[in-house]
Amino acid sequence: MIILFHPRSTKPKNRRLPLSVLHLGAVLEGREDYEIVDGNADPDPWAAIDALIQRHRVELFGVSVMPGPQLLQAIPVCRALREKYPHIPIVWGGYFASLYTEAALNAKYVDFVVKGQGEDTLLELLDELRGARDFSRVRGLSFKDRFGLHVHTGTRALKAPDDFPWLPYHRMDPAKYIARTFLGSRTAVHQASIGCPFRCNFCGVVPVYDREKMESPGRTAAVLGHLQAEYGVNAVQFYDNNFFLREDHARELAGRIAPLDFRWWCEARVDIVLGYSDDTLRKLRAAGCVMIFFGVESGNDEALRNMKKQLTAEQTLELARRIREFGIVPEYSMIFGNPDDPERDLAANIAFARRIKKVNPAVEIVVQTYVPTPQRNGTWGDVEVAFPATPDEWITDRWYAFLIRTDPQLPWLPEHVRRRIHDFETVMNSRWPTTQDMRLPPWGRRLLQSLSSWRYATGAYDFPGELSLAQKLVRLRQPRLESL
Repeated sequence: MIILFHPRSTKPKNRRLPLSVLHLGAVLEGREDYEIVDGNADPDPWAAIDALIQRHRVELFGVSVMPGPQLLQAIPVCRALREKYPHIPIVWGGYFASLYTEAALNAKYVDFVVKGQGEDTLLELLDELRGARDFSRVRGLSFKDRFGLHVHTGTRALKAPDDFPWLPYHRMDPAKYIARTFLGSRTAVHQASIGCPFRCNFCGVVPVYDREKMESPGRTAAVLGHLQAEYGVNAVQFYDNNFFLREDHARELAGRIAPLDFRWWCEARVDIVLGYSDDTLRKLRAAGCVMIFFGVESGNDEALRNMKKQLTAEQTLELARRIREFGIVPEYSMIFGNPDDPERDLAANIAFARRIKKVNPAVEIVVQTYVPTPQRNGTWGDVEVAFPATPDEWITDRWYAFLIRTDPQLPWLPEHVRRRIHDFETVMNSRWPTTQDMRLPPWGRRLLQSLSSWRYATGAYDFPGELSLAQKLVRLRQPRLESL
């Protein structure tokens, strides 16, 4: 038996289908005996894993690990498994393992790391474990040789979603994963592409997937139709890094999914969507697109060039103006804290955010703090970080805040700049509460807006204690920290 473990990544009420292990399950289905254990749905995943091992002969324990909360559960579970069942190989995959491969292999409880797309790598690893055990033949794999040295094999070519079977949805209890969101009463998740073809030098996707492969519109529509027919799904959050690349693909997809009457959220690039015709944008809205997340990153063209973003501030403003007439809400993510001059960057980005709100008040601004990830050709701002050498060090207070981008201690970001970023975010979120917040009652929205209006109008962002208290009172949703 193969056990696939998806550690807890969110609050139980926000759980979503564990797509990473379902993709692995898809290639195991019909070939291998396997079980999925989801830490988001199982209150005691170690007990479930232990019970499976006692009942079956387990050949491999696979863990999908994202940076952040998943590490907190993955580490103790893998420690316990290594101590009690030392003969079972443990393999880590996912973004954490792919970005911090050396650190993952330094853990005594990790034997193999799968880098990037893992479906074919997993199958070939299983074949080698049962055969010659020449792991150097498996592309996309890192492992320890018999001397304990780390070996990294060649990269594996990215394959399109259509090259793999459908996800085995029947392996999960859909009632645990279909959520009520602002999109709909029964919201599911889907990923219709993998990777990104751009080279932004601050992004954690680029070092793992440096190109993009897209699912055909026909298959996407068929999968969503299946989720609707079988599980009553009426909305979807797309997990793609770039949902739109080609306009012809977007138009065909809109035509195919419009009959489903879904409402949906996705991510895209400003320049690509800006280049779409009015007719295409109308078709996307008619097909149910209600919000698009855009990584605009900065309002400073020099910073955008240094990020290798291939975007200008004027394009961001123009999209905000143009998309307003189509009824699609843009969600603009902006990075504050340019290492070259964080104070000037803060002032410039605040001014740019205000310009965006002036041309389109419906734009939602998501305030991010720049936290570097390993890059092949150097990071934005030429930042050099001595990253932790083990997963255990990554979950210490110092580095865990870095992973989850919550008030990280960054040497180039002075305390007064960090505080002002937080204060601006507090005022912005109060003046313009997110439309994603279904819990927020009308009186709560009016309270936040009335308390914050003078601060936003005058630029008095410092020490908004009354707004912090009001946000706690109404339990304001924070899109930067919470999934849909």
